[in-house]
Amino acid sequence: MSNEPHKIFVCTACRHYGQMCQPGYDLICQLKRALQMAVPVVGDDFEISGTANMENCSRPCTVAFKATDKAIYLFGDVDDGEADIEDLVDYARRYRQLENGYESGVRHGTRWSASQGRIPAAMIVSEADGTALS
Repeated sequence: MSNEPHKIFVCTACRHYGQMCQPGYDLICQLKRALQMAVPVVGDDFEISGTANMENCSRPCTVAFKATDKAIYLFGDVDDGEADIEDLVDYARRYRQLENGYESGVRHGTRWSASQGRIPAAMIVSEADGTALS
């Protein structure tokens, strides 16, 4: 497993309105606090940052989880309420422990029960020696 930090991205700019997304910023603040409180369980190896235009502006916040050598997950309909924050922290704990980030048949949250997308970990095979790189 890579020593690079796991990353959580929250949409913070809305393409439809051309302005910042306050719910996204609020979610980042709540999530940072919750992850800090969960450090012994989750770990402190998560970076949380805002990102522009995740193309889901007509719905509540969009969140993505990414780590080297792991599948990327995209979730929608997330808000900064206590239930969603607890679900995000729980998912962060599970995601951190998964070798390739893939979880089959798992409910990801109480309101956002299904991910909106999963991008498998990219694998590149070196022609020189046949080893897999990502």
